[in-house]
Amino acid sequence: MPTSSQDGAPQSPAAVCAVGLRKSYGDRTVLDGIDLYIPAGSVFALLGPNGAGKTTAVKILSTLVPADGGQAHVGGHDIATAPQSVRATIGVTGQFSAVDGLITGEENMLLMADLHHLPRNEGRRITTRLLERFDLVDAAKKPAQSYSGGMKRRLDIAMTLVGSPRIIFLDEPTTGLDPRSRHTMWGIIRELVTDGVTVFLTTQYLEEADELADRIAVLNNGRIAAEGSADELKRLIPGGHVRLRFTDPATYHAAASALREVTRNDDALSLHIPSDGSQRELRSLLDRLDSAGIEADELTVHTPDLDDVFFALTGDTELPHQTHQSNPSNRTDQTKEDVR
Repeated sequence: MPTSSQDGAPQSPAAVCAVGLRKSYGDRTVLDGIDLYIPAGSVFALLGPNGAGKTTAVKILSTLVPADGGQAHVGGHDIATAPQSVRATIGVTGQFSAVDGLITGEENMLLMADLHHLPRNEGRRITTRLLERFDLVDAAKKPAQSYSGGMKRRLDIAMTLVGSPRIIFLDEPTTGLDPRSRHTMWGIIRELVTDGVTVFLTTQYLEEADELADRIAVLNNGRIAAEGSADELKRLIPGGHVRLRFTDPATYHAAASALREVTRNDDALSLHIPSDGSQRELRSLLDRLDSAGIEADELTVHTPDLDDVFFALTGDTELPHQTHQSNPSNRTDQTKEDVR
């Protein structure tokens, strides 16, 4: 598998590397030749509409279903010729919890230790450590069916870690969780990466990808529509602008005359100036205002967020489920004094 970028520059060792991965079900092509390169010790997020093939990609890379074409290595092992070696390297947490609700959290953990053929003492030691790490000690002796949704997800990931995997596939791990539980799960994922674990994350929460992922790929119609960091993807989408608002009509009209390429809103006494939100462009705008002796009462910077990226790349008219609330952290409000 390739270990260098297209321009010949060396890349970090790959935890996951796939070339031309294909999968169809009947006449429906789910994956149409996707390429992936995920460096070890990073978080990679795969976004896409419902039915885009995210879960299918996870199932192929975790050896649960075979690919129809292409090749992939996970943890340095070929998924087709060395599936057992791949399985010894990875952990998988699916959309639906693998927790057995009829037994206790501790018993779930010990059962997983038995499945990994760990000696009894080692299994108990690992179980104790993970229950403490995931704040499940008080609930360890209770049936898992009594756990909250967030507790079950924590137990699910704790069970995944029993085998000390270096690569973890998290398929929509926070679906259905309340905001507090979701943020707790984000903290757990960050800790895993700090420990050197590679995380392959599928999610329908755009804010989640923005918060966690080093690189994001958008999957649409079986192909990777775009890939990059969150900031790189946002720069692909036009629409960034600076909004200037005035309370004095005379100052507003003077600013409209002094600035080029502005969109006016005479009722609101506001101007929209195209901008990528960079410090260089903001400084240039402020210098032009100063040169004209104009003082804006409010300056607001808007940059495209992952919602905008998702719309543009998938052609969807609505967000994936439960992502209707935009992420305030992607829209930065700054006064003129702040920019200075």
